[in-house]
Amino acid sequence: MKLVTAEQMQAIDRNAIESLRIPGAALMENAGRAAAAVIQHQYSDIFPGPLLVMAGSGNNGGDGYVIARILADAGWQVRTLVLAEQHRISGDAALMLQILQNLEADVRFLSEAVSLQVEFTESEPILIVDALLGTGLSAEVTGLYRTAIDLINQSSSKVVAIDIPSGVQGSDGRIMGCAVRADLTLAFDSGKIGLASRPGADFVGDLRILEIGIPRLKRPKFDFCCDLVDAITAAKLIPSRQSTGHKGSFGHLGVVAGSAGMTGSAALSSEAGLRSGAGLVTLACPGGLHDIFEIKLTEVMTRPLALQRKFLHTENIQEIFALAAAGWQALVLGPGLGNNQETVSAIRQLVTESTLPMVLDADGLNAFAGVVELLRTRTSYPLVLTPHPGEFSRLIGMPIAAIEADRFRLARQFAIDHQVVLLLKGARTLIADPAGQVRINTSGNAGLASAGSGDVLSGLIGGLLAQGLTAFDAASLGAWLHGAAADHLAAEFGCAGILAGDLLKAVPVARYQLEGACLC
Repeated sequence: MKLVTAEQMQAIDRNAIESLRIPGAALMENAGRAAAAVIQHQYSDIFPGPLLVMAGSGNNGGDGYVIARILADAGWQVRTLVLAEQHRISGDAALMLQILQNLEADVRFLSEAVSLQVEFTESEPILIVDALLGTGLSAEVTGLYRTAIDLINQSSSKVVAIDIPSGVQGSDGRIMGCAVRADLTLAFDSGKIGLASRPGADFVGDLRILEIGIPRLKRPKFDFCCDLVDAITAAKLIPSRQSTGHKGSFGHLGVVAGSAGMTGSAALSSEAGLRSGAGLVTLACPGGLHDIFEIKLTEVMTRPLALQRKFLHTENIQEIFALAAAGWQALVLGPGLGNNQETVSAIRQLVTESTLPMVLDADGLNAFAGVVELLRTRTSYPLVLTPHPGEFSRLIGMPIAAIEADRFRLARQFAIDHQVVLLLKGARTLIADPAGQVRINTSGNAGLASAGSGDVLSGLIGGLLAQGLTAFDAASLGAWLHGAAADHLAAEFGCAGILAGDLLKAVPVARYQLEGACLC
């Protein structure tokens, strides 16, 4: 599914009105009618209400007036609270308000908090329609609107948000001070990025996209796009697998990982490379740990690095480059490497000098804390970074809470600034590419919040890189398979207690199911 920013949606609307000559009032009427139809069907069990429409002074309020009129005409008990003086309503919204008033509907204009609280309490609504603020919100919600949002959230009523929950920023999902928590959001024409990107996505409830009569032809072209990665999108990214192929046909992944006490990370990432469909995986490990990996790993090839240390050293670099030159198509660097200073130096040199497509994860990311500008010295070779919010916090020097409040914008800007593919983990994982394109992953659940889960993800992405996918596609498909494996396990066992090793076994199932979806 394609998602748009608030600015892009405004351009689509403007083009429909100015170039295609579709009256704005007609689009508003279509939007209100489509939303009213869903409300009547979805909440038929609570007919005739009472129902409360809370409308702002802009076009979102105009949609609310249409909804109020149609539902009232259908027999619902509707009261409309307008958070503005009547003379401040203009344009198409004023037209829809006038029609509503001509029908002698119950419309009340409010401009201060005490009267709003009184009217809200007296209404005793079973259902509230949020038509306060639209997708173009750019300033923090204050004053009367904040009071209205607080009243909505404190009530026990069902809440339907029109186009977007009021207070959610449409372009990136930030919460502008406060936001309505909706049970159902009815978005018009296109999904907005703020509806799919956290934290905004947490306020949406069920989401439906409603057509309002804007043709798909002759739309503006945008330089930047955002996609929602669902099964349909992910299926299109699966690498081909010829029936006559052999293990050499499906890529050779190299993994540089592991240190004393962290051998599990290296093993999980390596095995995940094979589970992705790669034909061969070689783990280059510290020589002092090789005996452990000989026992721990069966299908993964292991190569002990010289010097018999239990950590990666700068003296191992040329040895790694020689192994890579012998046939690796991609490299995973970082899981369980530790933070020994020699290891940190080796990681930085491998990243800046290697010519392989690479996934940088875990301690590989931590090696660039405070020196993130070094990433820019890598030339044109694809680099995928896979931080969780804590690792991203160390990379950019920003508190985790600030990152979580502005995930979309920060992830996109980092990918552009450093010319990398950035996969920012979390509920609704984000994948951003150097050109500023972004994908939002839809698979996964809380079962992924367990030790080793990220190591599996890094190996999956590395294996897909080795099979020839672009860095952006490998990260996107890897994230989806990773989440889908967890969804498969959760459906059978629940979310609690899922182990990273369980994910390894579920990945082929997720891919098989995805291939089936691709054939349908």
